[in-house]
Amino acid sequence: MKTNNVIRLMAAMVVAVGPLTAEETTGEPVKKVEKEKKVELTQEQLEERFVETLSGATLTGKFSVVVDGKSGEEKEDKYTILSVSKLTGGEAWIITARVRYGGKDFTMPFPVVVKWAGDTPVITVDDVGVPGGGKYTARVLIHAGAYAGTWSGGDHGGLMSGTVTRTEKSK
Repeated sequence: MKTNNVIRLMAAMVVAVGPLTAEETTGEPVKKVEKEKKVELTQEQLEERFVETLSGATLTGKFSVVVDGKSGEEKEDKYTILSVSKLTGGEAWIITARVRYGGKDFTMPFPVVVKWAGDTPVITVDDVGVPGGGKYTARVLIHAGAYAGTWSGGDHGGLMSGTVTRTEKSK
């Protein structure tokens, strides 16, 4: 049957039978999904929310090394954010974090840049040194209680993701 004939046949069926609704096909009424009203926040409000989200929070998840386009075995990842503060003007921030890396446990301030994808912060790190660990570059977005990103350090890199949780004390 030619395409035009199929279209005519379908149109004739709709005219003869009438369009079927979800109620007629499933016996259940159609639930109207109303679009959530999105409140536009100012840049200052977005930044306040970013500070509130990460200050006193723990990022717990997994990371993997990507080799030849394939993600390797996932390993546990954990960062405890002690504080977040914006430097005067621009996109520069300091995130003070407790990091467990290479059998070491240390706290240090990390200079980062925060870019915004609409209302979503993306932490940007370029060649930041980690004591005993070389220099790292990363892009990590924070959204809806989760984080996800990419990282690289020297001749290797990979993916990371997990959840953002806050202690009762910091809420």
